Amino acid sequence: MTDRDWSIQQIARATGTTSRTLRHYDDIGLLPPSRIGSNGYRYYDAGALVRLQRVLMLRDLGLSLAAIADALASDEDEVRALGAHLRWLESERARLEDQAASVRSTITSLENGEELMMTNMFDGFDRGRYQGEVAERWGEQAYRSGDSWWSALTASERAAFLDEQRAIAQGFADAKAAGQAPDDEAPQDLARRQHAWLSVSVRGTGQPEVTAEYFTGLGQMYVEDARFTAAYDWAGEGTAVFVRDAMVVYAERNL
Repeated sequence: MTDRDWSIQQIARATGTTSRTLRHYDDIGLLPPSRIGSNGYRYYDAGALVRLQRVLMLRDLGLSLAAIADALASDEDEVRALGAHLRWLESERARLEDQAASVRSTITSLENGEELMMTNMFDGFDRGRYQGEVAERWGEQAYRSGDSWWSALTASERAAFLDEQRAIAQGFADAKAAGQAPDDEAPQDLARRQHAWLSVSVRGTGQPEVTAEYFTGLGQMYVEDARFTAAYDWAGEGTAVFVRDAMVVYAERNL
């Protein structure tokens, strides 16, 4: 990396944040400056910029500052952590491109007085994001039921459901960083929470409970599909594999 550093004002302008925010990050130990100049100004080197990039990306995911600090502490390998986040960003970019194409097509149809094609209007939106995977593994009815359940939730219910997933992912990452094994008590308690979290959506569709096959099949998807992997590896590289292994143990013991 370069030996150059940048002032707090330069960093604030480049990132669109404020000097006050950067000073707060310093005060709580999240982003200390590389040095303090004789003028009392904070300066940041290339390593600090990489750390700040990770902080801002995790903020975009909705994590609290305390959770971000834990995530940075649990995976100090910037390249691996950024690689996991890059995979998530690329999957999001593909989804947003699908959304943009869908909206663009709707605008064109409206401008030209053409008939709207409902099947093309929702590409890239949550309702159909994983339809192919779900239908292939568990049948079209499973997708339709799950889609109906999700659509019926309020905004706060959806947020709570997603918050629980993020909390579980962070817990698995912390356990892995602490050197625990997937079959240890804490990871197994997290696997129990994972099973309960999944069971909420399954019960909401009137379908059978989450079986061992269903549970371990999802765990394998977390590893094989980059989109699912990113939902766990943002908390620490290799978290998805750790989650899968813990789910397998839990299924063998309890399902």
